[in-house]
Amino acid sequence: MTRVAAIDCGTNSIRLLVADADPATGELVDLDRRMTIVRLGQGVDRTGRLAPEALERTFAACREYAGIIKELGAERLRFVATSASRDAENRDEFVRGVVDILGVEPEVITGDQEAEFSFTGATKELTGRDCLAKPYLVVDIGGGSTEFVVGTEHVEAARSVDVGCVRMTERHLVRDGVVSDPPEREQLDAIRADIEDALDLAERTVPLKEARTLVGLAGSVTTVAGIALDLPAYDSSAIHHARISYDQVSAIVDRLTHATHAERAAIPVMHEGRVDVIAAGSLVLLAIMDRIGAREVVVSEHDILDGIAFNVAQEIEERGETASAPEPR
Repeated sequence: MTRVAAIDCGTNSIRLLVADADPATGELVDLDRRMTIVRLGQGVDRTGRLAPEALERTFAACREYAGIIKELGAERLRFVATSASRDAENRDEFVRGVVDILGVEPEVITGDQEAEFSFTGATKELTGRDCLAKPYLVVDIGGGSTEFVVGTEHVEAARSVDVGCVRMTERHLVRDGVVSDPPEREQLDAIRADIEDALDLAERTVPLKEARTLVGLAGSVTTVAGIALDLPAYDSSAIHHARISYDQVSAIVDRLTHATHAERAAIPVMHEGRVDVIAAGSLVLLAIMDRIGAREVVVSEHDILDGIAFNVAQEIEERGETASAPEPR
């Protein structure tokens, strides 16, 4: 087992995993897994730049994570940045800040790389489950983009498209700086139209309808699952590998898109940072299920973070390296 640290910095959240990983067996033992809503992508779709307050929220989380990584003694840290930092004109400010705090340069990966890590993290535990038909379609609904990957043991086709819960909320649900409460029908129709266009684009590369099992990742999906399970509080162990039916997802979308901010915030599993974006995120999930005719979604709490961790451990093992992670500053 190799002790590694992985950070995934997306449009809406930044997440840390410190784990002991064995890429040969697919075993991953969590030592610390946490998430902070930082909204790095705040306004990027409109301005093309990372906002100063969004950068500071992200750097504050990095400082917290640096202490945890040092305390647990990871052999190596890999920091992956996704949609928001790909799109921003001032991403150099983001890179400099991360290097100053954590001692590593963030890798601004492509959508295809993001999809491959997500697939690895989501499916390593599923490959021995005969009850789940293959190929899998792994869908990672993020803040700024959604990744689609079809594969069995390995990735066979992948595509990233620019629809996510934050991007769709900011593009269609914000008026005069305020999120509609609740959204209006024409706003929801505009989101659905964007999602359908994105699905058309994804299908040019990825045979979505050939998949036999839909695996859903990230906060929009796990929140919908928590609501479907009627959990009194967010419970990762109960949500991981839960199977949520199409009818449940459809009913939850109807509930979320008709609810006020206060009503969504009162849902026990709802993270405060998802209250305003969950309606758009749930719409993405439902549209995908409609497109491929999925009767259920298998929910995974293991995703890109786990894929990054396995990848780092494998690199260390293959190269026979023993070097420690850069010292956080």
